[in-house]
Amino acid sequence: MIRLCLLALLVATPVAAEEIFVSNERDNTVSVIDGTSLEVVRTFPVGRRPRGVTFSRDGRRLYVCASDSDAVQVIDPETGRLLHNLPSGEDPEQFALAPDDRTLFIANEENATTTVVDAESRKVLAQIDVGIEPEGMAVSPDGRIAVTTSETTNMVHWIDVPSLKAVDATAVEQRPRHAEFSRDGRRLWVSSEIGGSVAVIDVATRQVIETIRFEIKGIAGDRIQPVGIALTRDGRFAFVALGPSDRVAVVDAKTYKVVNYILVGRRVWHLALLPDESRMLTTNGVSGDVTVIDVATQKAIKSIKVGRFPWGAAVRPSGTDRSAGAVP
Repeated sequence: MIRLCLLALLVATPVAAEEIFVSNERDNTVSVIDGTSLEVVRTFPVGRRPRGVTFSRDGRRLYVCASDSDAVQVIDPETGRLLHNLPSGEDPEQFALAPDDRTLFIANEENATTTVVDAESRKVLAQIDVGIEPEGMAVSPDGRIAVTTSETTNMVHWIDVPSLKAVDATAVEQRPRHAEFSRDGRRLWVSSEIGGSVAVIDVATRQVIETIRFEIKGIAGDRIQPVGIALTRDGRFAFVALGPSDRVAVVDAKTYKVVNYILVGRRVWHLALLPDESRMLTTNGVSGDVTVIDVATQKAIKSIKVGRFPWGAAVRPSGTDRSAGAVP
């Protein structure tokens, strides 16, 4: 009898598949892609010029940087309903949610600050002066360090999380756009769009230990513009979105050598790995689509039309209790 009851419970509550949420910058919408069918299953409106997107750890809250609305929006991902806005500072571009699942670090392009917000109390904890035109944002796996990249100052700014103070800066090449910590927290990868390079920084010393450059046959160097970065959990590969070259570079994360280039849609911005890392999705701004890449073969396997100028992407965890709704 117990076994029959357990079986009935499992049948009644199927595990939900992953969903990928894509921000469409020109449409002021978010498209939702089913991770199994790889089709758009719904689209809902958000604030103006949505860019960065991320999830709470339980997948019940979606955070959206609505850049031209000067807000970080908190949305019920099941219904697309706006729950409330968080104070974000002017022109939020990207953000990072700390491991505590409540502290948001937000890069404000217009006023050269990083705004720190408690997502639970909805209060600003600090506004930290950084360089001109901050864009990239990341928090270390242990939650002790946050970094902001400033596009015009060409620097990575290091923030001590316990004190919420900027403590150091590291120079990189022109127009740093994205920052990504390795899973062990020992390395920081930073893309420089105009510099055409990726800097690998030793977190302990805050020094650049490697600069990775890219060459694609038949593609002019000024069209190779690195932006988004995704690192595999095993530390084996780094994937780098190369903007108007319409390619994603595959980098050996141990040797820092480029081992492959994958052709995707036009003007690739950002990348999202599924949790099992079998597939990766790219947001392609100009072609208005998402490319699905098979990670094992390093080949593009499908293109999915979304809205106009898709920019950011975030994966909602599978198994989320979809019946519970979002936390109000």
